[in-house]
Amino acid sequence: MNSRFARGIACAFLALAGTGTFAQQASENQVAAQTDWSVFEEKDPKECWAVSSPKETVHTRDGRVVAVRRGEILFMTFFRPGAGVTGQVAFTGGYPFASGSTVNLDIGGTTFELFTEGEWAWPATKSDDAKIMAAMKRGANAVLTARSGRGTLTKDTFSLLGYTAAVEDTEKRCK
Repeated sequence: MNSRFARGIACAFLALAGTGTFAQQASENQVAAQTDWSVFEEKDPKECWAVSSPKETVHTRDGRVVAVRRGEILFMTFFRPGAGVTGQVAFTGGYPFASGSTVNLDIGGTTFELFTEGEWAWPATKSDDAKIMAAMKRGANAVLTARSGRGTLTKDTFSLLGYTAAVEDTEKRCK
């Protein structure tokens, strides 16, 4: 099983476990909030995640701003001790990404590439996860730029206020 496929399965499982459409609205598993980031915890199987919604979204097609319908847009870092996942970054854009495309992540001028499968995107390696998490702890905003299967270019801006406290809380809960 390649790492891209394995990460896709992990992300899909996480979506089913509570991070999908209702993650930030479901009060039964939200355990903390740190400025612009929320912390969630599931007991069985044990998993915890810090998650945020964008502060701004812009959609363009052929250079013009357009209105589009998207599902929930979330940027997160999660931990699943039973699966050996310790700090995995993931993004769901609320639509299927263009086949074979990547998502560009910009944090304070430092850029990263996230690989896509369906509606999910994530870094290629654990080392990349660690680099992104370090940049997120130092940064003010994260901007994710992606292309939908319909050709729409999306640009989602997330605040990183509270990220450090939220991810440290998340990690502590899932040791």
